[in-house]
Amino acid sequence: MLDLETMRTFTIVVECNSFSKAAALLYKTPAAISYRIKSLEDDLGIQLFERTTRSVVLTLAGEHLYDRCCQWLAWLTTVPDELQQINDGVERRINITINNLLFDADAVAEFLVYLKAKYPFTQFNLTRQVYMGVWDSLLHSDCHLAIGATGSESLDNMINVHPLGEIEWLFVIAKHHPLAKIEGKLSNDVLRGYPAINVEDTSTHITKRVAWLLPGQVEITVPNLRTKLACHLKGLGIGFLPKKLCQSYIEKGDLIRCDVFNERKPSQLSLAWKKAHMGKVMNEIVHLFQTNHPIANAFLKNIDKRVN
Repeated sequence: MLDLETMRTFTIVVECNSFSKAAALLYKTPAAISYRIKSLEDDLGIQLFERTTRSVVLTLAGEHLYDRCCQWLAWLTTVPDELQQINDGVERRINITINNLLFDADAVAEFLVYLKAKYPFTQFNLTRQVYMGVWDSLLHSDCHLAIGATGSESLDNMINVHPLGEIEWLFVIAKHHPLAKIEGKLSNDVLRGYPAINVEDTSTHITKRVAWLLPGQVEITVPNLRTKLACHLKGLGIGFLPKKLCQSYIEKGDLIRCDVFNERKPSQLSLAWKKAHMGKVMNEIVHLFQTNHPIANAFLKNIDKRVN
């Protein structure tokens, strides 16, 4: 019913919008092309084209079949190379999660361009997680590798880790924030009167962590670091930001660094990956980070103290 020649004939008729033009491209008569398409419709019991004296137009069923035929024909063209890569130990699919602290759109794009050039038939799926959501993805979902798992030790003996370094935190407020008028260290009682801006932990199975929040303090949760930074700049709330992210704003005077009694400790981050899924692609990615390749370093802009 849907042999290779029939699929090709059908797609060419669609793309030419004409039986006669398709016939010319296929070096066949219009009658032969028309007969093949009519036979396909009879076998399916479904009309694929609305015919007029001047043109042919796809029905909704025809549009669906056209989409599928294009996918099948494209797959049939590449399947020998795909099978060869699989035979050579190249994974069919790699799921990667990236810590919100290290997520960078340009770094992700460069990373994918590099990997797709070497492994064109591997499907890459990237997600972004916050705090323990990174480990949650590794332990409780089909994630294979994490860029920026919290800590420098593995939470599971089936997962390897490679320490990347640590992120330092600075307590900052907007230059026009009421707290900017207070000199010296800011007490918790004073800080509690202003909202804390936090990015919510995305973990669903592991206990969530709260970045910084005093008892009784109002919390505003936002989806990512860039939004958190914007809220700080607008004076909406207070809290800690990565040193590398906010340093330039402090130097320009848009943000003011404050001393507080409970400083936030640096966050240690690691590359983490499942041992059971070590094919050529996974080995390549781990090697990029272990050798400080520029593709890997692009993710580490917020890291203050690197691990050599």
